[in-house]
Amino acid sequence: AEPASAIPMDPCGNNDLLANAAARGDTGAVERLLDSGADPNALNSFGRTPLQVMMMGNPRVAELLLQRGADPNRPDPSTGCLPAHDVACEGFLDTLQVLHGGGARFDLPNHQGRLPIDLAKNGGHFFVVHYLQELSETLKQ
Repeated sequence: AEPASAIPMDPCGNNDLLANAAARGDTGAVERLLDSGADPNALNSFGRTPLQVMMMGNPRVAELLLQRGADPNRPDPSTGCLPAHDVACEGFLDTLQVLHGGGARFDLPNHQGRLPIDLAKNGGHFFVVHYLQELSETLKQ
């Protein structure tokens, strides 16, 4: 494994390194950057957190970020989508389950008034829809 000191520091002083690693789904880089003190909630140069731009199909990236305190309920500034909206829209059940375990809410609408379950239905992601319906029923009890 590459030592943490071998990770290049971001010369612009911004937080793009962690967000870029998360977007690539590079779990090794995400882990090294977090180990070296990167803030899991820091905004990149586009105003988004690593969890908001992560490779949605990589639940391990979500898990690493959440374990280090990433906020799963921070909305995207332009769309109002939470990471749960994006993951449900793309149909990644395993990542959605990780987000749930990390405290993600599924009852908050985006700027268009749509919930994650609405986006999953629209995308034809029936396993995600079923999971969210079951979760909703469990929370009502």
